[in-house]
Amino acid sequence: MTEHKRTAIITGAGRGIGAEVARRLASDGFNIAAVDLDEKGLDALTSDLHAEGHAAIGIVADISDEDAVTAAVARTADELGPPVVVVNNAGIIRDNMLFKMPVSDWDLVMNVHLRGSFLVARAAQKHMVEAKWGRIINLSSTSALGNRGQANYSAAKAGLQGFTKTLALELGPFGVTANAIAPGFIETEMTASTAERMGVSFEDFKKARAEEIPVRRAGTPTDIANAVSFFAHEAAGFVSGQVLYVAGGPKA
Repeated sequence: MTEHKRTAIITGAGRGIGAEVARRLASDGFNIAAVDLDEKGLDALTSDLHAEGHAAIGIVADISDEDAVTAAVARTADELGPPVVVVNNAGIIRDNMLFKMPVSDWDLVMNVHLRGSFLVARAAQKHMVEAKWGRIINLSSTSALGNRGQANYSAAKAGLQGFTKTLALELGPFGVTANAIAPGFIETEMTASTAERMGVSFEDFKKARAEEIPVRRAGTPTDIANAVSFFAHEAAGFVSGQVLYVAGGPKA
C-alpha cells in the first residue's frame, strides 16, 4: 500500500473528462484508482501515470453493479490506501424524444448516473468518515436545466444535484464535503458522437455551439479537471453542497 498520500477514485476514467481528471489529481499529489469498463483506456492512462512516477491502478468495473463497486473500493483501499476523494464522472447518453424512448434506455442512463454514483459514494464514505476528511465530487450537466431529447439524461443529472446537496448535509459533520460540477459543452468523444449522429462535422458542430457561449469557445476536459482540483483541495473545505456550472457563461 502506498503511504502518506491521499487516494482518489475516478469513475469513467478511461477517456475524456475522467482521464483528464485522473491526470490532474495525480499531479496534485493523489494516488489514483481509475474505474471504467474500457480496459484499453485504463491501461493507457495508468501506463502514462506510472511513467510520470504516480501511484495508480485501473479497475475494470460496472459501477451500476453493487458487488463490483464494493470490490473496487476494497481493492483501492488495499492497494493505494483509503479512498477519501470520489469523482463520480461515469456517464452515458441514450438520447431520444420522450415518445420514442424505450424503458431500457431510461433505466440504463439512470443506473449509470444515479445508481452508480450512489453505490460508489456509499462504499467510499466509510473511509472518509474514519479519516474525518473527504471529498465527493459529482459530475452533473447543464442538461439538468432541461434539454430536448434528453429526458433520461436531464433527469439523472438533475437528480445528482439533489443527491450532492443531501450528501453535504449528512456527511458534513464528519469533515466530508460534497459538490457537483455541471459542465456545458465540452469537446469529448461523447460530443463528437453527437455531431456524427446529427450528420455534421465535429468542427462545424463545435463552431456553432461556441457561438452560443459567452466566452466564444467550447470547453475542454482540462476546464472540468481544474474545477475538480479546486473541490478536492484542502482549501475548499468550507465549500459544500454547491453546484458549479463550468459552461463559459451564466446558467440558472
